[in-house]
Amino acid sequence: ALAAAKLLRDDWGVEVEVYSATSYSELARDAREVERHNRLHPGESPRTPLVARLLGGEPGPVVAVTDFMRAVPEQIAPYLPGRRFTALGTDGMGRSDTREALRRFFETDAAHVVVAVLEALAAEGTVPHSAVKDAIVRHGIDPDAEAPWRV
Repeated sequence: ALAAAKLLRDDWGVEVEVYSATSYSELARDAREVERHNRLHPGESPRTPLVARLLGGEPGPVVAVTDFMRAVPEQIAPYLPGRRFTALGTDGMGRSDTREALRRFFETDAAHVVVAVLEALAAEGTVPHSAVKDAIVRHGIDPDAEAPWRV
């Protein structure tokens, strides 16, 4: 993610914020607890989950990247309404001997993070769709390759 942030800044003029999530599950658990509290305490000022306090008020997309299955970061998506959310993860069977190879195979490496961010920004109209195509070519990504969870 940090390498992708540098590429986005240097190659595309896109500034991003990078957060380290030590536990998507804990963020989701906190959000569910807040949701429950608000439901069971009607009339009180509603509480806001930590993930929404950290990410909810900012404009732009959220791209969550993990070396776990993408379902892990997807747990927080419901608590970020109004934000385009993309999760990248290592779904499927591992076929890699190094972490670098694993991330490339499962499309969670810096190049794929760059493409995911640019695609999300293009969907919002912030950057042209041609930037996504250019990044795919620049990083040697085969857009017609089989999805890693199918291989």
